[in-house]
Amino acid sequence: MPKRISKEMKRYNYLVGEIDAVYHEASLKLGLSDSAMKILYALCDAGEGCLLQEVCFYTGLSKQTINSALRKLEEEGILYLEPYNAKSKKVFLTEKGRKLTEKTAYRIIQAENEIFESWKKEDVEQYLDLTENYLLSLKRKVQDMKSVEAENSGMEGPETGRQTQNG
Repeated sequence: MPKRISKEMKRYNYLVGEIDAVYHEASLKLGLSDSAMKILYALCDAGEGCLLQEVCFYTGLSKQTINSALRKLEEEGILYLEPYNAKSKKVFLTEKGRKLTEKTAYRIIQAENEIFESWKKEDVEQYLDLTENYLLSLKRKVQDMKSVEAENSGMEGPETGRQTQNG
């Protein structure tokens, strides 16, 4: 029988869900799908002309979702792709895309920056440190988990995990 979710974990899950809902509401209010907003945000973060691979990394979205959203944004004249090498492409904003990004993703970034600027520097650092520690601990726990197939067969499961930019 699985253990119950702790009170703290329930609160954490609620907060994460509410934060996701606020970003969803912002995307809708600004006239974009969640995936389009994440792509424009990633281009603001990584810089224009970033590799398609980096867009996948920064957004956390699947390649299929990214490709579908990119096709739509291309059709709308928001961005375009250029070959970088035999296996990679770079993503660029059109002038229309830059104007849209100013009205959308940059407004989200401005709101986020204003929130952190309103906090004491040590509170921001503590929040980021604790969030990073949680992420790293969770990654280790997931990496150490056996797959269901391995548990059923009594064998160790294959190594899985999200590729990071560094490896």
